[in-house]
Amino acid sequence: MDGQQQHRAAAAPPPRRLDGGVDYTAIFAALFALLAIAVVIILPTLSIFGQNMSILHQVPEGHVGVYWRGGALLNVNTDPGFHLKLPLITYFEPIQVTLQTDLVRNIPCGTKGGVMINFAKIEVVNRLHKDYVYDTLRDYGVKYDDTWIYDKIHHEINQFCSAHSLQQVYIDMFDQIDEKMKDALQADCTRYAPGIEIISVRVTKPSIPESVRRNFEQMEEERTKVLIAEEKQRVSEKEAETKKKIAISEAEKNAYVSKIQMEQKLTEKDSLRKEAEISNTMYLAREKSLTDADYYRTMKEAEANKLKLTPQYLELKFIEAIANNSKIYFGNKIPNMVLDQRLLGNFLQDVVVKENLEA
Repeated sequence: MDGQQQHRAAAAPPPRRLDGGVDYTAIFAALFALLAIAVVIILPTLSIFGQNMSILHQVPEGHVGVYWRGGALLNVNTDPGFHLKLPLITYFEPIQVTLQTDLVRNIPCGTKGGVMINFAKIEVVNRLHKDYVYDTLRDYGVKYDDTWIYDKIHHEINQFCSAHSLQQVYIDMFDQIDEKMKDALQADCTRYAPGIEIISVRVTKPSIPESVRRNFEQMEEERTKVLIAEEKQRVSEKEAETKKKIAISEAEKNAYVSKIQMEQKLTEKDSLRKEAEISNTMYLAREKSLTDADYYRTMKEAEANKLKLTPQYLELKFIEAIANNSKIYFGNKIPNMVLDQRLLGNFLQDVVVKENLEA
């Protein structure tokens, strides 16, 4: 497009509507676009200016309001809520006094053996005490945590890595890094910035070179195998010990049972012996009683028979015997037999008389 065409385009009248009026739609659209650009680009740069221009401001919960006048920090703190300040003269900044977590990322360090490792992130939980806000901000500014947390954690991590080997940093002493970092940060804060309290430090596992990582993995696998073998050996020993204890317990139980059974048998034998002794005693007593009774009966029968052996009784028995015979024999000897029996009776009678005389 040449100069004449540009001049004609610039001198061309604005478009008109059909009813003869001017169409302002394009003008309003251009103005709205310019205003949006100004809001997006210029407004953020004016936030500080707008904050300084405001009279009423708000302190959020968990913060205190800190003020500067002419660049000088005022020894005045305000609690959460709405407050008033002089515009353009007094500058306001809310400072958090509750627990906050500062995240420190990408901390490279070199170990004692010269291996470079990198801690992806370290979280530091800390708190600024309300009574020390003025002193801390006066000495170290609003970004006090840059000095005593972000920069300090870099320094302490590098100090720790330079004094220990990769094995110690990555495995052996990794569980101690949290407490060591916390103690180191708190020691310096207590000395130089007593208002800062370090609550805890959480350190993530550092990233190490791939070749070294593979070596560590192999070492860990071998260590795991050794631990598994030791555990198996320990389990085998425990099983053998358990079996031994079971065998001993079983033997003791059998011995105890045998002892009880033997005592039971001895008790039974002793009971049988005592029972036999009692039976024998009873039998002996019974037999003795029977013998005594038989002896007494015999003696009495003998005495009775002795008393019966009289000539008259014998003659009576002789006559009864003759009378009871169903047969009678005759012959030359029969009178002699009768005579002999009478002689026997006379002899016995003489014996009885003699005994009576002797008595």
